[in-house]
Amino acid sequence: MGGIIKMNIILMGLPGAGKGTQAEKIIAEYNIPHISTGDMFRAAMANETALGLKAKSYMDQGALVPDEVTNGIVKERLAESDTEKGFLLDGFPRTLEQAQALDQMLTELGKKIDAVIDIHVPEDILVDRLAGRYMCRECGATYHKIFNPTTVEGTCDRCGGHDFYQREDDKPETVKNRLAINIKNSEPILAYYKEEGLLQSIDGNREIDTVFEDVKKIIE
Repeated sequence: MGGIIKMNIILMGLPGAGKGTQAEKIIAEYNIPHISTGDMFRAAMANETALGLKAKSYMDQGALVPDEVTNGIVKERLAESDTEKGFLLDGFPRTLEQAQALDQMLTELGKKIDAVIDIHVPEDILVDRLAGRYMCRECGATYHKIFNPTTVEGTCDRCGGHDFYQREDDKPETVKNRLAINIKNSEPILAYYKEEGLLQSIDGNREIDTVFEDVKKIIE
């Protein structure tokens, strides 16, 4: 059934919930554009759009990009023709204000959100998932102590390097703080979409394909 369904989806989930993996599967199955804030910012800056240059000036100073700039970049992206067949929004909205601004934008563009899919995984499991990640210093390949160790212990599968490191933000105490902030920020957004009758929560603590089966049920 993939590829023929026009769906405008917001994908939510805490760090480590497997959102990125599910996003890839949704895009492959339904052939809709994946709109992530990071990609949008990079494209807007690379194309030197007025908003892209504005965003860059904030980022260069290490400052947060204000909502009106972020919202403007999102709106420009959602107005592009490839979103006619649907889209997958990832990493936006991050605040209740952004969610309300998104509704406004979509109304102006004659579009609406069809479903908000939240991939839910208990916090303690997310800590295990996130704090197990390590990377090859030579080529940047990412591994995980539990889920994706190197085939040969201490040797990178991709480049054969032996130098691994754990990023500061993958260490357990940093992970717990990050999750606490993410939970606090996402709660009002989830409540907002629940109120709108759009929220669908999926148990993300299962096999990737099992989770995706549930995602497909929602989409189809």
